[in-house]
Amino acid sequence: MRFVLAIVAFVVAAVMIVAGIAQRTVFAPPTRLTAAATISGDPRYVVIDGSALNAHPGQQVLSVSGAPDPKTQVVAYGRTQDVQAWLSGLTYASVSFDKTTGQLAAKTVRSRSTVAGSTTPTATPAPTPTPAPTPAPTATPGSAGSSSSSAMTGPSPAGSDLWLEEFDGADAQVTRMNVPAGVSVIVASDGSKPAPNKVAVTWPVDSSTPWAFPLIIGGLVLLVIGIALYLWGLYTHRRSRGPRRKSGPKMPKLPKAPKYKPTAMVEATPRGRRSSRRVRAIVPAALIGALALTGTTAGQALAAPAISPVQAATPTPAPAPGGKGQPAPAVTVPQLERIVKRISTAAADADAKADPTLAAQRFTGPALELRKANYAIRAKKADEPALPAIPSSPIVLALPQSTDTWPRTVTAVIQSPNDAQGKPQAPIALTLVQQTPRDNYLVQYAVSLEPKAKVPNLAPASIGAAVVPPDSKLLKLPPNQVAAAYGDVLMNGDQSKSAALFNAEGDTLRSQVGAEWKAKQKAAVPATASLAFTSTPGDAPVVAMATNDSGAIVWVDLQESQVLKVVEAGAEVSAGTTAAALSGVASSKTGIESTFGYQLAFYVPPAGSDAKITLLGFSQGMIGAKEVQ
Repeated sequence: MRFVLAIVAFVVAAVMIVAGIAQRTVFAPPTRLTAAATISGDPRYVVIDGSALNAHPGQQVLSVSGAPDPKTQVVAYGRTQDVQAWLSGLTYASVSFDKTTGQLAAKTVRSRSTVAGSTTPTATPAPTPTPAPTPAPTATPGSAGSSSSSAMTGPSPAGSDLWLEEFDGADAQVTRMNVPAGVSVIVASDGSKPAPNKVAVTWPVDSSTPWAFPLIIGGLVLLVIGIALYLWGLYTHRRSRGPRRKSGPKMPKLPKAPKYKPTAMVEATPRGRRSSRRVRAIVPAALIGALALTGTTAGQALAAPAISPVQAATPTPAPAPGGKGQPAPAVTVPQLERIVKRISTAAADADAKADPTLAAQRFTGPALELRKANYAIRAKKADEPALPAIPSSPIVLALPQSTDTWPRTVTAVIQSPNDAQGKPQAPIALTLVQQTPRDNYLVQYAVSLEPKAKVPNLAPASIGAAVVPPDSKLLKLPPNQVAAAYGDVLMNGDQSKSAALFNAEGDTLRSQVGAEWKAKQKAAVPATASLAFTSTPGDAPVVAMATNDSGAIVWVDLQESQVLKVVEAGAEVSAGTTAAALSGVASSKTGIESTFGYQLAFYVPPAGSDAKITLLGFSQGMIGAKEVQ
């Protein structure tokens, strides 16, 4: 029996070891899957849908080739609706995954241009590309001829703030990404040249063999058990060939029968037929008795205890253990960090060259107006300080608008580095606006936060905030009335009708240019001249973003005019160095009008709240000057 068990163990061990090794070698699964296609028609843009990128689980590796100039090729990905909005009015090749063939397929899409930035694409069948059967795309390029629609020159997607990630030039040849289903990839050159026409997406495959190691180890263990059983059986078999036990005690001798002495009357040797039959009957009887005795004893000596094999218990396997519908935020935090770095670089370049054209690439509205004026003043006044630089990082607060339309608004607070003397500087708060999908974010407001400013509780950047309408009655004061009300406070101080609405504590702008400062300026004017102040809301759009307590962060533009007039014939007023740099007039016999721009950020509590409107930050400076006629 032991030999049989040993043979079974050997066979099972061999099967287990061979199966384990085969799983790691002959039957090892592939390490990746690849779907590829060659796109015909020389399209300027190729869009790979998110469903195609997620046709198989795992990180996607996108390979592109076939661009006329690899240095200009661009691979970027963003939300599918954003990609379609950027392609509004353009023709592109849409790449999807064909489940039947397991390869990529393309069709031409001509999207309709829309004002809101979203698109309703209309697809027209395109020649079916020949999929590449190998992991790398080896299919021949598509038709050399191209349709007029697909060959139409368009804008370049490079450098757009709309993308979540972007790869340019050689970096776009092979890109690794892990995008969800709602994200698509756009592949292009510079818009004037055809896009790369060979695309391939590769996914990793789980090539692990979890049973290989247990099978090999289990087979080796079973092999050892088989060898042990075989040696045990061999040992037992050899022992069974010798005497099983010592001989038992000898049988006692039978008592001798008394000798028969014949008498004279009886013959010694009986004669006749009867006497012979009697002797023969006595001998067998004696033999039968002796055999009976010896047979019983031998049977008892030869009988050995029977050994029954014990069946091993079969183990029983244990039973196996058993914000919807809300628009996404306009940008992600990594996307915003990249945008702020681009703005910081552009602002530093424009400030260093005092070039308003460069500044206009990243600034608009009041922020651009103030920078243009500063450049003009610095060109004629060497001691005029530059405006605070836009730091590139770190972003300490991000509040994107929750929307899927345009324009889009994003608020960011960036920590400023220490100045040259090592003193801390106030953080810079920016309001960024993107008017259309193809526009980059521009700085509309840039303010320095107040030292004691307390930013209210805001929504996380992963959710975003809603934009409050300018005429909303749900706030303590509608956003479009905040600028005028605060301007009146700067003009009249505590005597203003709106003074009770605003918190005076921590408001450093009021102490700098408020009613008391204006009174001192008027008192310092000679009798031959007069000084008057007026304030009006600026032309820039009001931006209001909701807070978690139903209030809002409100950004407004306020402009204040300072008119210095001559009131006595023959008198003359001096414009001052700053106003002279902007107006070109050093002195005037009629008067000088100077315009100051105020970019203001407020926290406006909800209607019915006992809290007051608080100034969070501001930026101010002269933005214009002219001679009064």
